[in-house]
Amino acid sequence: MSTESNVASADPSAVEKLKDSAERVRSELGKVIIGQDEVIEQVLISIFTRSHALLVGVPGLAKTLLISSLAESLDLNYKRIQFTPDLMPSDITGTDIVQEDPESGRRQLEFLQGPVFANLLLADEINRTPPKTQAAMLQTMQEREVSVGRETYALPSPFFVFATRNPIEQEGTYQLPEAATDRFMLSIQVNYPTVDEEIGVVSETTGVESPELSPVLSGAEVLQFQRLVRAMPVSRDVIRYAVLLANASRPESGQATDTIREYVRFGAGPRASQYLILGAKGRAAIAGDPCVSFDHVRAVARQVLEHRVLCNFKARSNGVDEGRIVEEILSAVSETD
Repeated sequence: MSTESNVASADPSAVEKLKDSAERVRSELGKVIIGQDEVIEQVLISIFTRSHALLVGVPGLAKTLLISSLAESLDLNYKRIQFTPDLMPSDITGTDIVQEDPESGRRQLEFLQGPVFANLLLADEINRTPPKTQAAMLQTMQEREVSVGRETYALPSPFFVFATRNPIEQEGTYQLPEAATDRFMLSIQVNYPTVDEEIGVVSETTGVESPELSPVLSGAEVLQFQRLVRAMPVSRDVIRYAVLLANASRPESGQATDTIREYVRFGAGPRASQYLILGAKGRAAIAGDPCVSFDHVRAVARQVLEHRVLCNFKARSNGVDEGRIVEEILSAVSETD
């Protein structure tokens, strides 16, 4: 039996303010991004839940433009790192350099900050750099700090990582380790525009004038909305539903179907359950709903689970991918289980 109605709601006026703010950001982004409404919503969910996201799509779909425009709209310090095979960890985090005091002549170590010291970091084509360099992102994404030598440096707040990955080019790329992909709350699929949207893109980008963006939110307001989203109430039944979805992805689980046992090598870990609820909170807040429902969990399930499920070779040979597995999970798990 559902207990959604038995849970207190968040402050309706505060939730409505967040919804209005999200609409203003959407409107501002609409000056330069045509279409991609679902992608923009998922990016905003990441922002308001204090989470990171992975954007997957072929080149030329405005992934970089979307993130840089988002930083402008939110008045955030933005940095972009182009990940390449020769990129070193210190190129991301920064390094100690020897500086000489002009007056005393004494030499001392001084920390030179890397591009990770920003509010919004775009890790462009993250799968083009070796695992050693990819691993440099783990501490920054989880603890939001950087350790160099004996010192630890806090990153600015708010801090987000949006990474892009090209799904079709395999030459010269490196598989993202599971520890890294698990740090991204959402894997956002960026698809081709429709014909009408592409006509709009061509019309807007081949003219003389380029639209200018203005900040519609500040970093302080983003932090305030993040606290609001975290405080949104969720019933135990909805939490149980999210946990069962994650549990059903594991082939050794009693919740797993025959298809999952046959085709899945590894399922999603406990962080998936946490992100299902957190993502559902963000989805509810952006929609102006003061409490989280089963529908909100289902709405983010694919983006949360797909990159946390690892299919086996048999699945690949039979044309079964992670998206098919997530659909199987959503069909198999009910609200009343």
